Amino acid sequence: MNRAERRAAERKAVKLARKAGFSIRAAVVPAEERNTLETETTTHTGQALAVGASLGVSESEPQTDRHESISDARLAANRANAQLSTGPLSAEGKAKSSLNAVKTGLTGRTVLLPADDAAIYQQHLDRYFAKHAPATDEEKSLTQSIADTEWRLLRIAPLEAGIYAVGRRKLADLFSEEQNPVNREALIQAEVFLTFRKDFSNLALQERRLINQRNAEVAQLEQLQKDRRDKHAAEFKRATALYKSTRKLGLPFEPAFFGFVFSIEEREDHTNREQATAFAQDQPSDFTKEQFEACLAKWRERKAA
Repeated sequence: MNRAERRAAERKAVKLARKAGFSIRAAVVPAEERNTLETETTTHTGQALAVGASLGVSESEPQTDRHESISDARLAANRANAQLSTGPLSAEGKAKSSLNAVKTGLTGRTVLLPADDAAIYQQHLDRYFAKHAPATDEEKSLTQSIADTEWRLLRIAPLEAGIYAVGRRKLADLFSEEQNPVNREALIQAEVFLTFRKDFSNLALQERRLINQRNAEVAQLEQLQKDRRDKHAAEFKRATALYKSTRKLGLPFEPAFFGFVFSIEEREDHTNREQATAFAQDQPSDFTKEQFEACLAKWRERKAA
């Protein structure tokens, strides 16, 4: 019998002994008794009795499950340890713990580091919201994410400069035998890069990741805004056609009745802008010079208000 067959026979014998109600004192069958396992008896009971006798098992002993007792003990220990690992309980402790993973501010959900100026960050946000002019919640969320990604990208250059500064301070005594200050400076700079190469590589990796994330979000935002403008333009075009039809029939035009979410004034403003644009580009338009000037004056009054 080879080793694999022997092991299989041992496992089978142990299993049969347990089914018969025996407790097993040994985990492995002694070598001199393994030959007795090679011959199968006709019934499970006979097999169990034979194996039990060879292992010193008594029928009168109560059955115990060693694995169950170990599991219970381990479970009790785990529960006791859990009571000692509940984390900070105070508000200050929880706030401090939430910043444990913040190192460079290039990853995670934390955007502002303790040293960041909140007022400058708010100005940064205002610039991006003014630039992208988000109109929907989804557009605003993307604009916020783009601004935060740019804020993280702004940290790359200072972090890189900081690594070089730390490296130069640590390695300032190297290459003292070099008389040429330019050559010595180049050697120290190269040694700093080699010493902190992993940190520089990590910065470059984070920079590429952030750039890719920003570009993807900008593209997504631009597509959302284009779809919104196209839908808006199509709605105004349909509203204009209905407006002309109702006026021709002498009927009142109510945008909400036809399922539009804009007012009559907004529809008229949209039509006036289209006519003014066509007139300014010397294209076919219903506007005269006086109507163009009046439309422009009206727009200026609203902007001033």
